[in-house]
Amino acid sequence: MSTTAQLKITVTHKAATHVLDDLDGDNTVLSSFQDKLEELTGVPPSLQKLLYKGKKLGSVDADSTTLREAGMKDGVKVTLIGSTTKEVESMEDAVKGQQKRERILRERALKPATKPRNTSSSSTSASSSRYIFHTITPLPETQISTPSASAAHAYLSRLASDPAILHVMSLHHLTVALLTELSPAEYTQISPNRLLGLNENKGEAIKLRIRTDKMDGFRNYADVRRTLCHELTHNVWGDHDDNFKEMNSTLNKQVAAFERARSEGTHQLVDGDRYEPVEEYVQHQNVLGGMGTIAEAPMTAEERRSRVLEATMRRLKIRDEEIEGGCGTGGEGGGGER
Repeated sequence: MSTTAQLKITVTHKAATHVLDDLDGDNTVLSSFQDKLEELTGVPPSLQKLLYKGKKLGSVDADSTTLREAGMKDGVKVTLIGSTTKEVESMEDAVKGQQKRERILRERALKPATKPRNTSSSSTSASSSRYIFHTITPLPETQISTPSASAAHAYLSRLASDPAILHVMSLHHLTVALLTELSPAEYTQISPNRLLGLNENKGEAIKLRIRTDKMDGFRNYADVRRTLCHELTHNVWGDHDDNFKEMNSTLNKQVAAFERARSEGTHQLVDGDRYEPVEEYVQHQNVLGGMGTIAEAPMTAEERRSRVLEATMRRLKIRDEEIEGGCGTGGEGGGGER
């Protein structure tokens, strides 16, 4: 084949296929090729990612590298990945609109509440109602449609009305003006695939990543609730120092103690509540002829509780380290107060 032969290149973008069969492989530079793609798809060169032969086009000088020098041959199939200028502007408008709504909702939530009537019952109710999430807002449908905004609102509402969460908020006098989602278009500079939570200005807003990485469902509720406890701790402590870790641990223990007390039908939870599991502990050991079970020397109930608690706390420590690594609020790598 002559080196000056024209190239036929098939380009696929989303659901559309475009065939360019009049390209001079030795004289057409990549920048000209990208300009043609912009005319066809609306994706500007700065946002274009070209994949062919299963690989992404490397970093080259688009103004001087020809199609043939870039490795493109006659009949090659290229996949174009990128958003159009209109789509980018729509996403930016959605983010700005979300941020504006969040600001308005925070301002409303922070306004002084109406003074309650001077009765013992109304006074108690007003006191406990201060330590809540005043506003819940999911991402708008224009930004993420699956799962729907109504499903996301229900998920956030479950967190905001969780009895154990409200219990620890009341114990520690924690108030949050706005509970919302982390937008995939925000905070991309802080490891977007790992950012799990963010607390802005000590409770003005708590943002949680509630959707799965594939954006096709919601993350495990218990994991998200533990992240929420982490972000609630940032209402008091900014950095991930010893003070923060002590309070975060306390909140998680009190949540566990509250749920255990409810399951046992007791209601005597106070500031010093602790989680003390009492599951039976039996050690399994291989014996000649198969798998058998032998008991160690008899342990007291306190020894059993201590051993199970140690194992539980080791697992929770690993989980807390993962949450801390995905927190955009404070500590090493965090953004500080926002």
